[in-house]
Amino acid sequence: MVTTLDDTKRLAIGERLADLKAFQSLIISNDQKLIDACPDDDVRKHLQNMLEDDQKNLGIIETVIVQYGIQAEPSPATNIFIPQFEKMMSGDEFTYYQKLIHHELIKHGQAMSGIIIHKAAQKVGADIEVAIGPLNTVNFEGRAHQEQLKGMLEVVGVREMTGKDADQGLWARVQDGVAALSGVVGSIATQNTDKQDMNIQTIIRLDHNKTNTIFTEIGATKDPQKLQEYFGQLYKDLLVHAQAEEEVVYPKVRSFYGDDNTQELYDEQAQMKGMLDEIKAMDPTNADEFRSRIKDLMEAVGDHIRQEESTMFAAIDKNCSDDQKEQMATEFKAAKSKIQQEMAA
Repeated sequence: MVTTLDDTKRLAIGERLADLKAFQSLIISNDQKLIDACPDDDVRKHLQNMLEDDQKNLGIIETVIVQYGIQAEPSPATNIFIPQFEKMMSGDEFTYYQKLIHHELIKHGQAMSGIIIHKAAQKVGADIEVAIGPLNTVNFEGRAHQEQLKGMLEVVGVREMTGKDADQGLWARVQDGVAALSGVVGSIATQNTDKQDMNIQTIIRLDHNKTNTIFTEIGATKDPQKLQEYFGQLYKDLLVHAQAEEEVVYPKVRSFYGDDNTQELYDEQAQMKGMLDEIKAMDPTNADEFRSRIKDLMEAVGDHIRQEESTMFAAIDKNCSDDQKEQMATEFKAAKSKIQQEMAA
């Protein structure tokens, strides 16, 4: 009988993602404190822009956690550090310049954490790389924010020490550097827009891409334990995805996608759930039979994915506004997060 394994490496990445979310919330809190106390109009404007980026990036991190599929708590060290840091940033013991320095350090740590998570994913599983792909936007923008903060530190630090404005040499170079970085990032940094969330098709397609990647990993491994690990992740991902679609997406599309088409999607997912439970009950050491049923599951899921990404997605585009598609994505992610937490409990 297959057990749905939670590989220790995957759990470790889940905890790091929880840390990343906790620190992003801390950064947003710091942004607001620094804006409220800022003595310089130009610096305040840049901090306000950062706050808007950081709020959107928190949404990206939440999306990544849901796509990753493992709901974890922040590490004990993070739970100790954050209240202490918030107390320091709220007190009067540090000057504005010193608080800005510590904010830049937190930004640096956040950027490095995102990069390390990405590197770790490369060693653990291709499906994880797919799930955390949107995190690249947060990493790029964090690096850009660091460069901007260097210029702010020059302005604020010189003014605190001398009462005079600094020459703008470094500040100008920082702006050029940020512009160059933005050019390199290009369309990757999609959150530099007015969009509050991805649309529902993008979120569902992320799930589909991860599912297809896990099927590829299953087909490529001969390690019985890795086979169980990949199936365990596939089992959870498909059940969560199906339940969230049935709670949020299908009821909303039925009126314009049609009763027959929508019911077909429900029926396909019912079949898929039955196949998942059947495979879960099998002996994975019987490799030929196990892989044969996995192949049957892959074909059934593939047919379902093709229907959703062709006719259902087209119907959504035709009948829903951008705001409605984004709202559906937000509700879908919230449903997935709730289901994942219930499954973990």
